[in-house]
Amino acid sequence: MKAIWNNIVIADSDKTIEVEGNQYFPANTVKKEFLENSRTHTNCPWKGEAAYYHVKVNGDVNPDAAWYYPNPKDAAKGIKDHVAFWKGVTVKE
Repeated sequence: MKAIWNNIVIADSDKTIEVEGNQYFPANTVKKEFLENSRTHTNCPWKGEAAYYHVKVNGDVNPDAAWYYPNPKDAAKGIKDHVAFWKGVTVKE
């Protein structure tokens, strides 16, 4: 699977995990130079607290377009150290 925004591949892995229709990429397969920490946090009743990244490519910023669970609840331990994308980031094989 690849995550693409502004025609740039920002993540690439054949070991993603699908949860609720989202592909979670292992953190080491995400190009960190395209991510910037966000102050946004949300809560999922079964996964826990999510933290977000802004995706930045060629000077363009896609706010809060990536998220991860730094300390997922037990039911979601499989996505620890994984990052998912949305807000116009295309995820495809």
